[in-house]
Amino acid sequence: MTISSESATSGLIDVAIIGAGPVGLAAAISCKRAGLSYVVLDKGCVVNAIFDYPTYMTFFTTAPELEIGGHPMVTGHDKPDRKDALMYYRLVAQREALSIRQYTEVTRVHAAPAGFTLEVEAKDGQMDTVEARRVVVATGYYDNPHALGIPGEDAENVSHYYTEAHPFWQLDVTVIGAGNSAADAALDLWRGGANVTMVVRAPELKSTIKYWVRPDLENRIKAGSIKAHFESRLLEIHPEHVLVECADGSTFELPTDFTFALTGYRPKLNFLEDLNLATLPDECLRLSSTHESSVPGLFVAGSAGYAGRTNQVFIENGRIHAEEAVAEIARQLQEREAALV
Repeated sequence: MTISSESATSGLIDVAIIGAGPVGLAAAISCKRAGLSYVVLDKGCVVNAIFDYPTYMTFFTTAPELEIGGHPMVTGHDKPDRKDALMYYRLVAQREALSIRQYTEVTRVHAAPAGFTLEVEAKDGQMDTVEARRVVVATGYYDNPHALGIPGEDAENVSHYYTEAHPFWQLDVTVIGAGNSAADAALDLWRGGANVTMVVRAPELKSTIKYWVRPDLENRIKAGSIKAHFESRLLEIHPEHVLVECADGSTFELPTDFTFALTGYRPKLNFLEDLNLATLPDECLRLSSTHESSVPGLFVAGSAGYAGRTNQVFIENGRIHAEEAVAEIARQLQEREAALV
């Protein structure tokens, strides 16, 4: 499915952008304004990660810090929510007539004489290739949950994503994790009438939880309205209970109808494995100041390149990465053209 009627995939193009999130869209706008031919490829819908956010989620930041391409984000709230963001990025893509192929997964990227060959698969299974001089990877990390690796994790009563509280009214729900996702889910579930228990490996909640959320959750735990087992971990998930191990090695069965395993997410770049990208000790990719990887011509913008530091890269700075990467691509291609004259 292509948003723009403009064809950017016939023959060799300047830039293939992988990922149609805010960072990928920012890269596309920069390409368009620099006069570069491009296409955006995404295995899901436009801003698919935001679509997967909790239904009533509110962003930590203000609207100006989420804006791309100079398009103002107008909301009726101090901080935008999920619905505001979905509408905003859709409208930006439409106004800019961006060339986007939704539901088209990049399965492999190979080095090629003119740059790169991308193998892609459409939703209907149809295979295709895209030839590009440069590649910008802007896939983020939210579609790759950090697995627990325990029995029962793949059961129907387990999810790594939280939506809303309504279906869990008066049910026993276990929330695994101690970060923002787990905190928001636990509070929303409690307000929605669920019986909520948190299981946390650490001795306390993460310090990175939003400043207005943390005291609310701490007070609910202190009052006993939300139960919490710290320095504990899940060993198994069953249809009607989970098996929890305490710090002293003892175990107990916790009645559970549904489990939310909100233990974080990691970038998944297996489609780049043929390129042997260099990494740092913390698993982040080795990137230049213009976000070019160890493979010349392949750039990584946003959190996709920061496996060990995903809590430091967001839409706010990822959109800047995209602009800087495209500026360097434009410079390189202009320099190349000049050398051929």
